[in-house]
Amino acid sequence: MTLSDLALRGKTILLRADLNVPMQKGQVSDTARLERMIPTLKKLSSEGAKIVILSHFGRPDGKIDPKYSLRPVAKALEQIWGQPIAFADDCIGPKATAAIESLAAGHVLVLENTRFHAEEEANNPEFAEKLAALGDIYVNDAFSTAHRAHASTEGLAHLLPAAAGCLMEAEIAALTKALGNPERPLAAIVGGSKISTKLDLLQNLVSKVDVLVLGGGMANTFLAAKGIAIGKSLSEPHMIDTAKAIMAKAESRKCLILLPKDVVVAAEFKAGVATQTVVATAVPADQMILDLGPAAIKEIKENLDKCKTVVWNGPLGAFETLPFDKATNEVALYVADLTKQGKILSVAGGGDTGAALEHAGVADGVSYLSSAGGAFLEWLEGKQLPGVVALEQSVAQRKVAK
Repeated sequence: MTLSDLALRGKTILLRADLNVPMQKGQVSDTARLERMIPTLKKLSSEGAKIVILSHFGRPDGKIDPKYSLRPVAKALEQIWGQPIAFADDCIGPKATAAIESLAAGHVLVLENTRFHAEEEANNPEFAEKLAALGDIYVNDAFSTAHRAHASTEGLAHLLPAAAGCLMEAEIAALTKALGNPERPLAAIVGGSKISTKLDLLQNLVSKVDVLVLGGGMANTFLAAKGIAIGKSLSEPHMIDTAKAIMAKAESRKCLILLPKDVVVAAEFKAGVATQTVVATAVPADQMILDLGPAAIKEIKENLDKCKTVVWNGPLGAFETLPFDKATNEVALYVADLTKQGKILSVAGGGDTGAALEHAGVADGVSYLSSAGGAFLEWLEGKQLPGVVALEQSVAQRKVAK
């Protein structure tokens, strides 16, 4: 169910948003997540609803901690929204109730950090009921927290008429189009340092995609699993058997795994260090792999040319340190160009992916850049997300009731 399916005028909307944004010296340092809330706020405000925002911030461990107050985040959102935003010092009880009662229709109120109450992360039913008592309709616009079964992300959906916000709706639509029923051939680009943190992801992708491009430290472990010496490169020796099993599964499912043909190596990992490009089978014993080489980049581009859909998670090299950003930059620019030409649907997200695409100057160049981290990964892993399931169940139950 979406916002268009609900009668919103005159209602108090409990909007679960994600205000868990980066902060530096008491100021929000990255407002991207706040900016993506605006379409939902505009829709609700234009309908004359009272908008009451629920969110967590950081990990205060169920205790009141001024360091994790949402007040400065509310101020940052106010600047983006361009209208006054009220703030309440609690998310339940008299303070929250009084703030909602004094809120004018079409206006916005941010309630204090839900994680100041230990019952939030415990998904305590009584706490969820206290939250539900504050409003008429529950709207979840925080796909990035949908993998958590907390009171404000899962419990509330069972207590009030519920719907997805504009951002949640867009995230689900993009990911469903990319993995649920994709136009093929389908490629996945997966980078990052460890197989162990993306084991479920890799296991799921080799059974779903046609081409799996591997980069970053995890590619080193796969090279080692093929009996290739990787020098001093970052790897996970204990995951070699797992890498072999993934490659065997990929072969049986006719999924092509692209490992780098050549690599950029250096004696140490630091900016401006002397580098050389070598074939992947000739890494010197005293060197470490820090990026993909030109032949590897060329092969990736050639395979992307054959694809209709691309899913991207994780950088291909140590992009934060020059000059090891070349592969990530070049492939990102190529994906953006194919997207612009209408040749592929491209969906990216999770971990450092957004930062890597931003670094390459193409964060706006993909079809959809997810604002989620863990939730994006779990979706790619084929797992059900409690926040999404709860919305679906709520909608189904209310249809039966009608």
